[in-house]
Amino acid sequence: MTKLNSTPPAWRRFIAPGIAFALVAALGVALLRPKDASSGVGDPLLGKAAPTFVLKTLDGGTVSLEQLKGKPLVLNFWASWCVPCRDEAPLLREASEKQSAAGLNVVGVLFQDPDKTRMRKFIADYGLAYPNLLDSDLKTSINYGITGVPETFFIGTDGLIKSVDRGGLTRERLSAGLQSIGVTF
Repeated sequence: MTKLNSTPPAWRRFIAPGIAFALVAALGVALLRPKDASSGVGDPLLGKAAPTFVLKTLDGGTVSLEQLKGKPLVLNFWASWCVPCRDEAPLLREASEKQSAAGLNVVGVLFQDPDKTRMRKFIADYGLAYPNLLDSDLKTSINYGITGVPETFFIGTDGLIKSVDRGGLTRERLSAGLQSIGVTF
């Protein structure tokens, strides 16, 4: 009687672990690869019509996307507790002041910020004269796919989202976003 060799060759024992390692490595590279936050590449809203909204101001008035159509728009989602929001607030104020005569609209949308006193203090501390709106039910934030703050959408005169910045704006990233909607900074 012939005895069968029951031990597989050594190389066969490494196939399954090798495949598992390759898959984990590929997943790790995909998840940890740095993303260019200013480009908005891959953002599902890029090139699409901006989701409509009607939101209240801190003073009880309302602002709608419809009212802002026909002019370039910077729509910035922020919160008073957000440190990067504090860093970008002076840049947004500057853009608003320089470009309001040219027709640029800058609008802030407060994201998960329940303290109106703190909101008002933030607005006063940074001299923000542009409208800041309350998204109390988070419907607008959900429609724009907000996952954290700050996040900024650059919307062209045609109502299409031209650029998305997820993360705190720098002067360079703000300039690039503004350029995408035909505004120089």
